[in-house]
Amino acid sequence: MQNESYHLGLLHFVHLLVTVDGHIDERERAAILAIKKEENISDKVFHDFEMKAESASEPEIYTDGIAYFAAYTDEEKLAAFVHLYKLAEADASITNKEVRFLLYGLKATKISFEDVVLTAGMSGK
Repeated sequence: MQNESYHLGLLHFVHLLVTVDGHIDERERAAILAIKKEENISDKVFHDFEMKAESASEPEIYTDGIAYFAAYTDEEKLAAFVHLYKLAEADASITNKEVRFLLYGLKATKISFEDVVLTAGMSGK
């Protein structure tokens, strides 16, 4: 799972999730950096994505993220949703928009919510 396409897809969805409530707080920012470190996302890929995200619209980021996500293996999809689930919890409250985003994504990818929660709990991070 150390490929650039996986990293870019993950960054697209991380960005969408953290901006859905209108702001990125310090806990969310720390969680993003932890994902970057855990997944060994290069500084270049991370910086290039941040530059893109500053000027791209939400629909553009979503469309590009879906394109990357479509090529994921089931294992990569599950790993990405575990990151997103943990990130949604990072600011100590999950908004309705975050829940809708996660549920829609799970439905679209046919990933089980129970599998995400179980895997997140097992990873302990």
